[in-house]
Amino acid sequence: MKEAADLNNMSWRVRPEEVLLEVSRQFSSRLALQKTTEIFEPALRERLHCRRRSDDSTSSLLPSQVYTTVGIYKGSRVAIKKIVKRKVDINKKLLREVKQVRDVTHENTVRFIGACIECPYVLILTEYCPKGSLKDVLENEALKLDWNFRMSLIHDIVKGMAFLHGCEVGVHGKLRSGNCLIDGRFVLKLSDFGLVTLTTPTEVFKDLSYYTKILEAVAKRVNPPFRPDITGYDCPSDIKELMEKCWQDNPDDRPTFENIRQVIRRAMRGYCPNLMDDLLRRMEQYANNLEALVEEKTEQFSMEKRRSEELLYQVLPRPVAQQLMAGEMVEPEQFECVTVYFSDIVGFTTLCAQSSPMQVVNLLNDLYSTFDRVIGFYDVYKVETIGDAYMVVSGLPERNGDNHAREISLMALAILDAVQAFTIQHRPEAQLKVRIGIHSGPVCAGVVGQKMPHYCLFGDTVNTASRMESAGQPLRIHVSSATREILETFKTFHLELRGEVELKGKGNMVTYWLVSCAEADLRPPTPFHCSDTATADTNPYPLIFPELSLPSK
Repeated sequence: MKEAADLNNMSWRVRPEEVLLEVSRQFSSRLALQKTTEIFEPALRERLHCRRRSDDSTSSLLPSQVYTTVGIYKGSRVAIKKIVKRKVDINKKLLREVKQVRDVTHENTVRFIGACIECPYVLILTEYCPKGSLKDVLENEALKLDWNFRMSLIHDIVKGMAFLHGCEVGVHGKLRSGNCLIDGRFVLKLSDFGLVTLTTPTEVFKDLSYYTKILEAVAKRVNPPFRPDITGYDCPSDIKELMEKCWQDNPDDRPTFENIRQVIRRAMRGYCPNLMDDLLRRMEQYANNLEALVEEKTEQFSMEKRRSEELLYQVLPRPVAQQLMAGEMVEPEQFECVTVYFSDIVGFTTLCAQSSPMQVVNLLNDLYSTFDRVIGFYDVYKVETIGDAYMVVSGLPERNGDNHAREISLMALAILDAVQAFTIQHRPEAQLKVRIGIHSGPVCAGVVGQKMPHYCLFGDTVNTASRMESAGQPLRIHVSSATREILETFKTFHLELRGEVELKGKGNMVTYWLVSCAEADLRPPTPFHCSDTATADTNPYPLIFPELSLPSK
């Protein structure tokens, strides 16, 4: 009587409207969503549960996998398997198969929840395992699997198969890594067994043969060919012997799953035998993997952040860039005295007319790269380049007393020396010539613009420095009286009086030529602002004092 009552118990039947389809990450397009919703009746589609599933915080390393269609049934997430079936007869054979899978309650098998047998589609609802399948785990290169973890997975499969072979279900029939699922506690569970009447007619594979392939996959983390050469496998010797026994041609020579379970138990000596300890160990390993991944991602983020900062430091002065990154407003600032440098190429228009556009670009790139290497050794800031004009300033945004005139003058001498050694690639016989102008005075500086912020200088000092450059001569450094007065305080610079010169918009001014410096140019071994600038030892353009040795590092 009890057996008949159990067979006739229809509580396992599920109505279509009781299942809510969960739209998750596997639906990458509307077409995929449409195909999945076709397995439900129209009444169910109206209640489509269209929300994106939020993964737990640990999903970045071993994400919650969607190995099948996922739905919500009575408030719980379930796995849904769709089977095309034109007709389903609820006969004694089907009821017995349903009872068999309902009675399967083992820690290493998924729980059968119910079935919807409304034709033409049959939906089988089972326990959902959020960590995906064994195949997902083995193919996830971010997850480091030691042999403690692997032996636990192998042991879980054996325990589940031994239980199935010992109960009324008898065999699995479709054992493969895709049907070995990992639940939220990292316990492996077997799925897709039983219910032969409802499933589509397929070949019933030999459980033992496919258990061997799973062993090989766990050992190698790839899908190996059948009966591969396992001599080079990095796995315990007991596992190798077990593989060879399981693929014997004579079925009588193959072990049963109960025999395999005993072998695995012996092989697990030295590994964690307790289920709770094993679970804690698995979670600890998972946490360590996650910590390593977080550390790696953090390092990558820090590296990209440093690259972005260095790029910003090339565009804006470091203190100004740091203010902007901190979200602060950069207020315009008045500087009492700075020194401004201008230079341009003599005969640049004629040179452009005799060169192709690409040759002009290469020329300016080579020249300004040389200038950039030189100025990296001085306390100066490159303001901008416009065509062949090159503008540098010292004394802002960080004030340096009267050293701004000294830094710009030493830099100008170094640039002049570098220009004389410079070779034009497409015209190596020609000598490149530049004019240089220097002036000191007050300026106002600030960040202009938001789309492409630019640190700009304003004031009569900038205009005067530009006029000093345009009124200069090739391969000479034109210095104003204001700069000369500051340089005289150092008593090391050699200047020659040029006399009165008429500057456009300025009238007549007494100017000077900067010739040389009597003291050694004690450049630092590394640049002030640019970490990748050539050092004194590697700079291909020596400065103006070749007879003086640089200080040792």
